[in-house]
Amino acid sequence: MKRKAFLTLENGQVFEGTGFGAAGEVTGEVVFTTGMTGYLETLTDMSYHGQIVIQTFPLIGNYGLIPEDFESARPQVRGYIVKEICGAPSNFRSQGGLENYLAERGVIGLCDIDTRALTKVIREQGVMNGSITATREAADPAAIRAYRIERSVEAVSCEKPIRYEAGGRATPYEQAAGAPDGLTRAPGESGGGQGASGAPGRRFRVTLWDFGAKNGIVRELRARGCDVLQVPCGTTADEILASRPDGVMLTNGPGDPADNVGIIREIARLMEHGRTGGGAAADASERPVPIFGICLGHQLMALARGAVTAKLKYGHRGANQPARDLALGRVYITSQNHGYAVVPASIDPAVAVLRFINGNDGSCEGIDYLDCPAFSVQFHPEASGGPRDTAFLFDRFIDMMSETEVSRDAT
Repeated sequence: MKRKAFLTLENGQVFEGTGFGAAGEVTGEVVFTTGMTGYLETLTDMSYHGQIVIQTFPLIGNYGLIPEDFESARPQVRGYIVKEICGAPSNFRSQGGLENYLAERGVIGLCDIDTRALTKVIREQGVMNGSITATREAADPAAIRAYRIERSVEAVSCEKPIRYEAGGRATPYEQAAGAPDGLTRAPGESGGGQGASGAPGRRFRVTLWDFGAKNGIVRELRARGCDVLQVPCGTTADEILASRPDGVMLTNGPGDPADNVGIIREIARLMEHGRTGGGAAADASERPVPIFGICLGHQLMALARGAVTAKLKYGHRGANQPARDLALGRVYITSQNHGYAVVPASIDPAVAVLRFINGNDGSCEGIDYLDCPAFSVQFHPEASGGPRDTAFLFDRFIDMMSETEVSRDAT
Protein backbone atom coordinates (compact mmCIF):
# COMPACT_ATOMS: atom_id res chain seq x y z
CA MET A 1 0.00 0.00 0.00
CA LYS A 2 1.29 3.40 -0.95
CA ARG A 3 1.78 5.91 1.83
CA LYS A 4 2.11 9.65 1.60
CA ALA A 5 5.34 11.27 2.67
CA PHE A 6 6.69 14.81 2.67
CA LEU A 7 10.05 16.50 2.35
CA THR A 8 10.27 19.78 4.24
CA LEU A 9 13.32 21.89 3.49
CA GLU A 10 15.06 24.33 5.79
CA ASN A 11 13.75 27.21 3.66
CA GLY A 12 10.15 26.13 4.29
CA GLN A 13 9.43 24.53 0.92
CA VAL A 14 7.51 21.26 1.02
CA PHE A 15 7.47 18.45 -1.57
CA GLU A 16 4.75 15.81 -1.37
CA GLY A 17 5.39 12.29 -2.62
CA THR A 18 5.17 8.61 -1.77
CA GLY A 19 7.17 6.89 0.93
CA PHE A 20 9.13 3.73 0.17
CA GLY A 21 11.73 1.67 1.95
CA ALA A 22 11.48 1.95 5.72
CA ALA A 23 8.65 3.83 7.39
CA GLY A 24 9.44 6.68 9.77
CA GLU A 25 10.93 10.15 9.85
CA VAL A 26 14.45 11.40 9.27
CA THR A 27 16.33 14.71 9.17
CA GLY A 28 19.56 15.25 7.26
CA GLU A 29 21.56 17.45 4.91
CA VAL A 30 19.87 17.33 1.49
CA VAL A 31 22.25 16.92 -1.47
CA PHE A 32 21.95 15.74 -5.06
CA THR A 33 24.04 13.45 -7.25
CA THR A 34 23.92 13.46 -11.04
CA GLY A 35 25.13 9.91 -11.73
CA MET A 36 23.08 8.03 -14.32
CA THR A 37 24.31 4.69 -12.99
CA GLY A 38 25.88 3.53 -9.74
CA TYR A 39 22.97 3.92 -7.35
CA LEU A 40 24.22 0.95 -5.33
CA GLU A 41 27.63 2.58 -4.93
CA THR A 42 25.91 5.83 -3.95
CA LEU A 43 23.77 4.16 -1.29
CA THR A 44 26.77 2.41 0.29
CA ASP A 45 29.33 5.23 -0.02
CA MET A 46 30.36 6.28 3.50
CA SER A 47 30.94 9.85 2.31
CA TYR A 48 27.12 10.23 2.29
CA HIS A 49 26.88 9.61 6.04
CA GLY A 50 24.38 12.08 7.55
CA GLN A 51 22.88 13.10 4.21
CA ILE A 52 19.56 12.72 2.40
CA VAL A 53 20.52 12.00 -1.21
CA ILE A 54 18.54 13.03 -4.28
CA GLN A 55 19.15 11.04 -7.47
CA THR A 56 18.68 13.37 -10.44
CA PHE A 57 18.39 10.45 -12.88
CA PRO A 58 14.63 9.73 -12.97
CA LEU A 59 14.50 5.91 -12.76
CA ILE A 60 16.37 4.14 -9.96
CA GLY A 61 16.52 0.42 -9.16
CA ASN A 62 16.17 -0.92 -12.71
CA TYR A 63 19.12 -3.33 -12.39
CA GLY A 64 18.19 -4.44 -8.90
CA LEU A 65 20.36 -5.32 -5.94
CA ILE A 66 23.95 -6.48 -6.60
CA PRO A 67 25.93 -6.88 -3.35
CA GLU A 68 29.22 -7.30 -5.23
CA ASP A 69 28.93 -3.63 -6.26
CA PHE A 70 28.56 -2.26 -2.73
CA GLU A 71 31.18 0.19 -1.46
CA SER A 72 30.53 -0.81 2.17
CA ALA A 73 28.58 -3.42 4.07
CA ARG A 74 25.34 -1.44 4.42
CA PRO A 75 23.56 1.73 3.22
CA GLN A 76 25.14 4.92 4.50
CA VAL A 77 22.58 7.56 3.47
CA ARG A 78 20.09 8.92 6.03
CA GLY A 79 17.35 9.22 3.42
CA TYR A 80 16.91 8.56 -0.30
CA ILE A 81 14.86 10.59 -2.81
CA VAL A 82 14.09 9.47 -6.36
CA LYS A 83 11.52 10.35 -8.99
CA GLU A 84 10.58 6.72 -9.72
CA ILE A 85 11.62 3.52 -7.97
CA CYS A 86 11.66 0.44 -10.22
CA GLY A 87 9.57 -2.42 -8.86
CA ALA A 88 10.61 -5.00 -11.46
CA PRO A 89 14.40 -4.95 -11.89
CA SER A 90 16.00 -6.89 -14.74
CA ASN A 91 19.65 -7.95 -14.56
CA PHE A 92 21.32 -11.35 -14.53
CA ARG A 93 23.35 -10.31 -11.47
CA SER A 94 20.38 -9.01 -9.48
CA GLN A 95 19.62 -10.60 -6.12
CA GLY A 96 16.41 -8.74 -5.39
CA GLY A 97 14.67 -5.39 -5.45
CA LEU A 98 16.00 -2.13 -4.07
CA GLU A 99 12.85 -1.17 -2.18
CA ASN A 100 12.84 -4.30 0.00
CA TYR A 101 16.54 -3.91 0.68
CA LEU A 102 16.11 -0.34 1.91
CA ALA A 103 13.14 -1.35 4.06
CA GLU A 104 15.15 -4.16 5.66
CA ARG A 105 18.09 -1.82 6.31
CA GLY A 106 15.99 0.99 7.79
CA VAL A 107 16.51 3.57 5.03
CA ILE A 108 13.59 5.96 4.56
CA GLY A 109 12.84 6.82 0.94
CA LEU A 110 10.64 9.30 -0.93
CA CYS A 111 9.53 8.94 -4.55
CA ASP A 112 6.92 10.32 -6.96
CA ILE A 113 8.15 13.89 -6.59
CA ASP A 114 9.62 16.32 -9.13
CA THR A 115 13.31 15.70 -8.47
CA ARG A 116 14.27 18.19 -11.20
CA ALA A 117 12.46 21.01 -9.38
CA LEU A 118 13.94 19.92 -6.04
CA THR A 119 17.46 19.78 -7.50
CA LYS A 120 17.08 23.29 -8.91
CA VAL A 121 16.21 24.57 -5.44
CA ILE A 122 19.40 23.05 -4.00
CA ARG A 123 21.50 24.22 -6.93
CA GLU A 124 20.26 27.81 -6.74
CA GLN A 125 19.93 28.25 -2.96
CA GLY A 126 22.65 25.85 -1.83
CA VAL A 127 22.74 22.68 0.24
CA MET A 128 20.29 22.82 3.15
CA ASN A 129 18.79 20.55 5.76
CA GLY A 130 15.47 18.81 5.38
CA SER A 131 13.15 16.24 6.93
CA ILE A 132 11.19 13.37 5.42
CA THR A 133 7.99 12.89 7.44
CA ALA A 134 4.67 11.09 7.16
CA THR A 135 2.68 14.35 7.48
CA ARG A 136 3.37 18.02 6.84
CA GLU A 137 2.75 18.84 10.47
CA ALA A 138 5.36 16.38 11.72
CA ALA A 139 8.27 18.43 10.38
CA ASP A 140 9.97 20.50 13.10
CA PRO A 141 11.49 23.68 11.57
CA ALA A 142 13.73 24.28 14.58
CA ALA A 143 15.10 20.72 14.48
CA ILE A 144 15.68 20.95 10.75
CA ARG A 145 17.69 24.17 11.09
CA ALA A 146 19.69 22.79 14.01
CA TYR A 147 20.76 19.55 12.35
CA ARG A 148 24.51 19.16 11.89
CA ILE A 149 26.65 16.21 10.85
CA GLU A 150 29.04 15.58 13.74
CA ARG A 151 31.76 13.01 14.49
CA SER A 152 31.03 11.50 11.11
CA VAL A 153 34.48 10.03 10.45
CA GLU A 154 34.45 8.17 13.77
CA ALA A 155 31.00 6.82 12.90
CA VAL A 156 32.11 5.19 9.62
CA SER A 157 35.74 4.20 10.19
CA CYS A 158 36.61 0.57 10.93
CA GLU A 159 36.81 -0.34 14.63
CA LYS A 160 39.96 -2.45 14.39
CA PRO A 161 42.66 -3.15 11.78
CA ILE A 162 41.72 -5.24 8.76
CA ARG A 163 44.27 -7.03 6.59
CA TYR A 164 43.88 -7.76 2.87
CA GLU A 165 46.43 -9.67 0.83
CA ALA A 166 47.36 -8.83 -2.74
CA GLY A 167 45.22 -10.00 -5.63
CA GLY A 168 41.56 -10.85 -5.96
CA ARG A 169 38.61 -8.83 -4.81
CA ALA A 170 37.31 -8.68 -1.25
CA THR A 171 34.49 -6.48 -0.10
CA PRO A 172 33.75 -5.24 3.43
CA TYR A 173 30.73 -7.50 3.87
CA GLU A 174 32.97 -10.53 3.12
CA GLN A 175 35.35 -9.75 5.97
CA ALA A 176 35.68 -12.42 8.65
CA ALA A 177 37.06 -12.08 12.15
CA GLY A 178 39.44 -14.42 13.93
CA ALA A 179 42.72 -14.11 12.02
CA PRO A 180 45.65 -15.58 13.97
CA ASP A 181 47.41 -12.21 14.18
CA GLY A 182 44.39 -10.55 15.77
CA LEU A 183 43.45 -8.72 12.58
CA THR A 184 40.28 -9.12 10.61
CA ARG A 185 41.14 -10.93 7.38
CA ALA A 186 39.13 -11.32 4.21
CA PRO A 187 38.32 -15.02 3.69
CA GLY A 188 40.14 -17.17 1.16
CA GLU A 189 43.37 -15.18 1.35
CA SER A 190 46.58 -17.13 1.62
CA GLY A 191 49.24 -14.86 0.14
CA GLY A 192 51.98 -16.52 -1.90
CA GLY A 193 54.29 -13.65 -2.78
CA GLN A 194 52.67 -12.88 -6.12
CA GLY A 195 50.97 -9.87 -7.56
CA ALA A 196 47.43 -9.71 -8.91
CA SER A 197 48.50 -11.27 -12.21
CA GLY A 198 49.95 -14.31 -10.46
CA ALA A 199 53.49 -13.43 -11.58
CA PRO A 200 56.25 -13.11 -8.97
CA GLY A 201 56.97 -9.49 -8.13
CA ARG A 202 57.39 -6.86 -5.46
CA ARG A 203 54.43 -6.74 -3.08
CA PHE A 204 54.13 -3.36 -1.44
CA ARG A 205 52.61 -2.96 1.99
CA VAL A 206 50.10 -0.12 2.05
CA THR A 207 48.47 1.23 5.19
CA LEU A 208 44.95 2.42 4.39
CA TRP A 209 44.05 5.15 6.87
CA ASP A 210 40.29 4.70 7.02
CA PHE A 211 38.12 7.82 7.22
CA GLY A 212 35.19 6.08 5.49
CA ALA A 213 36.97 3.97 2.88
CA LYS A 214 35.23 2.82 -0.27
CA ASN A 215 35.78 -0.81 -1.19
CA GLY A 216 37.00 0.32 -4.62
CA ILE A 217 40.17 1.76 -3.10
CA VAL A 218 41.07 -1.58 -1.54
CA ARG A 219 40.30 -3.34 -4.81
CA GLU A 220 42.57 -1.07 -6.87
CA LEU A 221 45.49 -1.49 -4.47
CA ARG A 222 45.15 -5.27 -4.26
CA ALA A 223 44.88 -5.55 -8.04
CA ARG A 224 48.29 -3.89 -8.25
CA GLY A 225 49.92 -6.42 -5.97
CA CYS A 226 49.63 -4.52 -2.69
CA ASP A 227 49.05 -6.03 0.72
CA VAL A 228 46.67 -3.62 2.47
CA LEU A 229 46.34 -2.94 6.18
CA GLN A 230 43.21 -0.88 6.85
CA VAL A 231 43.47 0.99 10.16
CA PRO A 232 40.94 3.06 12.18
CA CYS A 233 40.81 6.83 11.90
CA GLY A 234 42.19 7.21 15.43
CA THR A 235 45.49 5.50 14.56
CA THR A 236 48.53 7.71 15.25
CA ALA A 237 51.43 8.56 12.97
CA ASP A 238 53.74 6.68 15.33
CA GLU A 239 51.63 3.53 15.05
CA ILE A 240 51.49 3.74 11.25
CA LEU A 241 55.23 4.26 10.88
CA ALA A 242 56.04 1.55 13.41
CA SER A 243 54.49 -1.03 11.05
CA ARG A 244 56.98 0.07 8.34
CA PRO A 245 54.56 0.49 5.41
CA ASP A 246 55.83 1.09 1.88
CA GLY A 247 53.08 3.68 1.43
CA VAL A 248 50.09 5.24 3.16
CA MET A 249 46.71 5.84 1.55
CA LEU A 250 44.33 8.43 3.06
CA THR A 251 40.75 7.60 2.13
CA ASN A 252 37.52 9.40 1.39
CA GLY A 253 35.02 10.11 4.14
CA PRO A 254 32.11 12.31 5.26
CA GLY A 255 31.63 15.66 6.98
CA ASP A 256 33.51 18.92 7.40
CA PRO A 257 37.25 18.17 7.09
CA ALA A 258 38.18 20.93 9.55
CA ASP A 259 36.31 19.12 12.33
CA ASN A 260 38.98 16.40 12.44
CA VAL A 261 41.56 18.29 14.48
CA GLY A 262 43.26 15.26 16.01
CA ILE A 263 43.52 13.41 12.69
CA ILE A 264 44.93 16.51 10.98
CA ARG A 265 47.60 16.76 13.68
CA GLU A 266 48.65 13.14 13.10
CA ILE A 267 48.73 13.60 9.32
CA ALA A 268 50.97 16.63 9.82
CA ARG A 269 53.37 14.45 11.82
CA LEU A 270 53.30 11.77 9.11
CA MET A 271 54.03 14.30 6.37
CA GLU A 272 56.74 15.93 8.44
CA HIS A 273 58.40 12.53 8.73
CA GLY A 274 58.26 12.27 4.93
CA ARG A 275 59.79 15.71 4.56
CA THR A 276 62.68 15.26 6.94
CA GLY A 277 63.21 11.51 7.00
CA GLY A 278 62.78 11.78 10.75
CA GLY A 279 60.18 13.27 13.08
CA ALA A 280 57.42 10.96 14.27
CA ALA A 281 58.62 7.42 14.92
CA ALA A 282 62.03 8.18 13.39
CA ASP A 283 63.43 5.04 14.99
CA ALA A 284 60.90 2.92 13.08
CA SER A 285 62.12 3.94 9.63
CA GLU A 286 64.77 6.19 8.18
CA ARG A 287 63.07 6.73 4.87
CA PRO A 288 60.12 8.92 3.85
CA VAL A 289 56.85 7.09 3.23
CA PRO A 290 54.88 7.94 0.05
CA ILE A 291 51.36 9.23 0.74
CA PHE A 292 48.32 9.29 -1.57
CA GLY A 293 45.12 11.05 -0.47
CA ILE A 294 41.65 10.79 -2.01
CA CYS A 295 38.67 13.10 -1.37
CA LEU A 296 38.52 13.75 2.40
CA GLY A 297 42.08 12.42 2.65
CA HIS A 298 43.10 15.07 0.13
CA GLN A 299 41.46 17.81 2.19
CA LEU A 300 42.98 16.61 5.46
CA MET A 301 46.46 16.55 3.92
CA ALA A 302 46.05 20.16 2.77
CA LEU A 303 44.82 21.23 6.21
CA ALA A 304 47.82 19.49 7.76
CA ARG A 305 50.13 21.65 5.66
CA GLY A 306 48.47 24.96 6.52
CA ALA A 307 45.83 25.32 3.79
CA VAL A 308 42.15 25.97 4.51
CA THR A 309 38.93 24.42 3.23
CA ALA A 310 35.55 25.98 2.45
CA LYS A 311 32.06 24.60 1.91
CA LEU A 312 30.83 24.61 -1.68
CA LYS A 313 27.39 25.96 -2.50
CA TYR A 314 26.01 22.58 -3.56
CA GLY A 315 29.10 20.40 -3.90
CA HIS A 316 30.26 18.08 -6.65
CA ARG A 317 28.43 14.76 -6.67
CA GLY A 318 28.18 12.63 -9.78
CA ALA A 319 30.16 10.77 -12.42
CA ASN A 320 30.70 13.50 -15.00
CA GLN A 321 32.89 16.13 -13.34
CA PRO A 322 35.76 17.49 -15.51
CA ALA A 323 39.16 17.73 -13.81
CA ARG A 324 41.94 19.58 -15.64
CA ASP A 325 45.54 18.50 -15.15
CA LEU A 326 47.54 21.73 -15.03
CA ALA A 327 50.83 19.89 -15.57
CA LEU A 328 49.82 17.98 -18.71
CA GLY A 329 47.03 20.16 -20.05
CA ARG A 330 44.61 17.24 -20.21
CA VAL A 331 41.02 17.05 -18.99
CA TYR A 332 39.66 13.90 -17.34
CA ILE A 333 36.05 13.03 -16.63
CA THR A 334 35.83 12.00 -13.00
CA SER A 335 33.49 10.68 -10.33
CA GLN A 336 33.15 12.99 -7.33
CA ASN A 337 31.32 13.21 -4.02
CA HIS A 338 32.23 16.14 -1.80
CA GLY A 339 30.76 19.28 -0.30
CA TYR A 340 34.02 20.99 0.73
CA ALA A 341 37.10 22.00 -1.22
CA VAL A 342 40.62 23.25 -0.52
CA VAL A 343 40.96 27.00 -1.15
CA PRO A 344 43.65 27.29 -3.87
CA ALA A 345 44.98 30.64 -2.60
CA SER A 346 45.70 29.07 0.79
CA ILE A 347 48.19 26.51 -0.61
CA ASP A 348 51.76 27.40 0.38
CA PRO A 349 53.79 27.43 -2.88
CA ALA A 350 56.93 26.58 -0.91
CA VAL A 351 55.56 23.12 -0.02
CA ALA A 352 52.90 22.28 -2.63
CA VAL A 353 51.58 23.04 -6.09
CA LEU A 354 48.02 22.95 -7.42
CA ARG A 355 47.91 20.03 -9.89
CA PHE A 356 44.22 19.59 -10.85
CA ILE A 357 41.34 22.06 -10.99
CA ASN A 358 37.64 21.54 -11.66
CA GLY A 359 36.82 22.35 -15.28
CA ASN A 360 33.51 23.98 -14.32
CA ASP A 361 34.26 26.21 -11.34
CA GLY A 362 38.07 26.19 -11.03
CA SER A 363 38.04 24.70 -7.53
CA CYS A 364 40.99 22.65 -6.28
CA GLU A 365 40.93 19.03 -7.48
CA GLY A 366 44.48 17.88 -6.71
CA ILE A 367 47.76 18.85 -5.07
CA ASP A 368 51.37 17.69 -5.56
CA TYR A 369 53.66 18.17 -2.57
CA LEU A 370 57.18 19.42 -3.22
CA ASP A 371 58.96 18.62 0.04
CA CYS A 372 57.79 15.03 0.60
CA PRO A 373 56.68 12.11 -1.60
CA ALA A 374 52.97 12.87 -1.47
CA PHE A 375 50.07 13.84 -3.71
CA SER A 376 46.29 13.96 -3.43
CA VAL A 377 43.16 14.34 -5.52
CA GLN A 378 39.64 15.48 -4.72
CA PHE A 379 37.96 13.12 -7.19
CA HIS A 380 37.67 9.33 -7.10
CA PRO A 381 40.15 7.48 -9.37
CA GLU A 382 38.72 4.16 -8.14
CA ALA A 383 35.22 5.11 -9.36
CA SER A 384 32.58 2.40 -9.72
CA GLY A 385 30.21 3.05 -11.34
CA GLY A 386 31.80 5.88 -13.11
CA PRO A 387 34.61 6.82 -15.47
CA ARG A 388 37.95 5.03 -15.23
CA ASP A 389 39.97 7.87 -16.76
CA THR A 390 42.13 8.49 -13.69
CA ALA A 391 42.83 4.97 -12.41
CA PHE A 392 46.43 5.57 -13.52
CA LEU A 393 46.92 7.57 -10.30
CA PHE A 394 47.14 4.28 -8.42
CA ASP A 395 50.00 3.36 -10.76
CA ARG A 396 51.64 6.66 -9.91
CA PHE A 397 51.42 5.73 -6.25
CA ILE A 398 53.01 2.33 -6.99
CA ASP A 399 55.80 4.07 -8.93
CA MET A 400 56.37 6.44 -6.03
CA MET A 401 56.77 3.51 -3.63
CA SER A 402 59.17 1.84 -6.09
CA GLU A 403 61.26 4.99 -6.40
CA THR A 404 61.44 5.39 -2.63
CA GLU A 405 62.57 1.79 -2.28
CA VAL A 406 65.31 2.24 -4.91
CA SER A 407 66.45 5.44 -3.21
CA ARG A 408 66.61 3.68 0.13
CA ASP A 409 68.56 0.72 -1.29
CA ALA A 410 71.07 3.08 -2.92
CA THR A 411 72.00 4.79 0.35
